Amino acid sequence: MATIKKFEDLEIWQEARRLSNQINHIANTTALKNDFRLRDQIKASIGSVMDNIAEGFERNGNIEFRQFLSVAKGSAGETRSQLYRLFDFGYITENEFEVLKGDFENLSGRINKFITYLNNKDYKGTKFQ
Repeated sequence: MATIKKFEDLEIWQEARRLSNQINHIANTTALKNDFRLRDQIKASIGSVMDNIAEGFERNGNIEFRQFLSVAKGSAGETRSQLYRLFDFGYITENEFEVLKGDFENLSGRINKFITYLNNKDYKGTKFQ
């Protein structure tokens, strides 16, 4: 694993950012732009994935980082649930839904693997040195 010096180096954060841009594109270019509550809700939940990865990393503590990653994973699940509504309400096609659902399942799995990796490391972060 390459040395991670900042949260922007984390592949899970990069993937969350990519997905955030996709959701934002859908929110701005489909009828979702007029469904203010759902639009704002899904943009907030994917933003929470990115932001919790970043905030946890910046806390400089392994225990806190894992907690924030857990919240990020939960937000990825929340976003995946909201994708069903986007599809059910006709804002995205079945193909778009399947691709995005798979991307979010993949991201949740990667976050979970990173949590497991941190659980098995003795490193506690600079906060505890």
